[in-house]
Amino acid sequence: MNGVSSGVLISLGAYFLVMIGIGIYAYFKQANDSEGYMLGGRNLGPAVTALSAGASDMSGWLLLGLPGYMYADGVVSIWIALGLTTGAFLNYIIVAPRLRVYTEIADNAITLPDYFANRFEDKSHMLRVISALVIILFFTVYTAASLVGGGKLFESSLNLSYSTGLWVTAGVVVAYTLFGGFLAVSMTDFVQGVIMLFAMVIVPVVAFTDLGGVSATTEAVRNIDPNLLNITSGMTIIGIISLLAWGLGYFGQPHIIVRFMAIRSVKDIPTARNIGMSWMIVSLIGALATGFAGRAYVQKTAMTLEDPETIFLVFTQFLFTPLVSGFLLAAILAAIMSTISSQLLVVSSSLTKDVYKLFFDREASESRQVMVGRISVVLVAVVSIMLASNPESSVLSLVSHAWAGFGAAFAPLVVFSLTWRRMNRNGAVAGMVVGALTVILWVYGGFEHNGMPLNDWLYAIVPGFVLSTIAIFAVSMMTGGPEASVTAKFAEMESHLGK
Repeated sequence: MNGVSSGVLISLGAYFLVMIGIGIYAYFKQANDSEGYMLGGRNLGPAVTALSAGASDMSGWLLLGLPGYMYADGVVSIWIALGLTTGAFLNYIIVAPRLRVYTEIADNAITLPDYFANRFEDKSHMLRVISALVIILFFTVYTAASLVGGGKLFESSLNLSYSTGLWVTAGVVVAYTLFGGFLAVSMTDFVQGVIMLFAMVIVPVVAFTDLGGVSATTEAVRNIDPNLLNITSGMTIIGIISLLAWGLGYFGQPHIIVRFMAIRSVKDIPTARNIGMSWMIVSLIGALATGFAGRAYVQKTAMTLEDPETIFLVFTQFLFTPLVSGFLLAAILAAIMSTISSQLLVVSSSLTKDVYKLFFDREASESRQVMVGRISVVLVAVVSIMLASNPESSVLSLVSHAWAGFGAAFAPLVVFSLTWRRMNRNGAVAGMVVGALTVILWVYGGFEHNGMPLNDWLYAIVPGFVLSTIAIFAVSMMTGGPEASVTAKFAEMESHLGK
């Protein structure tokens, strides 16, 4: 084994041990009940909440996808960063405080389907079942795709087999999620968020230094193609709207907003917001800068780069020592694993609370629910590994649409359930179904606009979000107001927030 591989493996091995160690610590620290395992006892501090939400959100997209987008298309990639930043900020302002208070008022809801059912006092369980099915289906596939990323990283950077990378990535994530539950996931996310932030600062700084500074790098990019510096190059109004619309998805991502349910107090949310937004802005700038510097670096070294999304890996290989390179590769794994663990836990919680307890054992004890939750983590991981066993698996095609699917199905429902007293259960069901179906038809219906697939012309989340919103308003207004007990809980939520 060469020196580079040995140094890299030392760093990665240390990283894996830290993650598992956190899982063991969380196992002994958390309460052995469903709220403790699935929501950390609603006792997360603001820093852990913020970095946990950020790390579980960004995934490998931050270190691979966004730099690759900047590398390939230039500064037009800034539009998507602006959309995401705006969406994340509004999520902290609109959703976070209301959801933290309302989930407790709504019979101490622990999962998002749990909240929907309790918020609207849905005795038919329709809301809970439909939302749980959406979460279980999409997140199982999403987890599989994230595992593919881990397998490919091991294959391309460590010369190990894809299968080995798949099992190692899954094994470590399952280990700390299985034992430590939500607390372990959140604490590891915090550590992973710190690692990702460091990587997103050091890589572009070293790259720009190697290229002679920002001015020299900018001039080099200009000489390659001046359009790379034009923020509207090749863009239409519809195209810009599509990129900015990524921000709409934040309101409906279960693995992100569950952090708001778990923070210890609504008073901690402003601190969490400041930490989380600072982390996000620095990380996004670093990712964009990495792709920008990468374009000049590849030109300078006359290398061939077949896949723009590997530019971060190129820098780790050529600009850093083996130990630092291993740390930077750990940052990619941190991004991948933080998302996998969050998704595993969300699916596990939904299987436990919204399937097992609802249909099989309504009197299940707290310890039994925790046991079912742990079994569910393993089962979902196994299914995901099976789906990910082929690196070219078609599940990857779903990942680019999962954000739109959750955003259209859940985002309007979450926002209006927290802000509109008049909304009723029928409107909630209609909005969720219309949003999900719109995205599915928009993406897979085979429809075109001027010879272009609809989703390439306009991102599916836009029509999905709009039509879901219309359905919520229209159906709620046509089917009568909610029960007095429902509006009473809404008034209690507003009272807690000082509205």
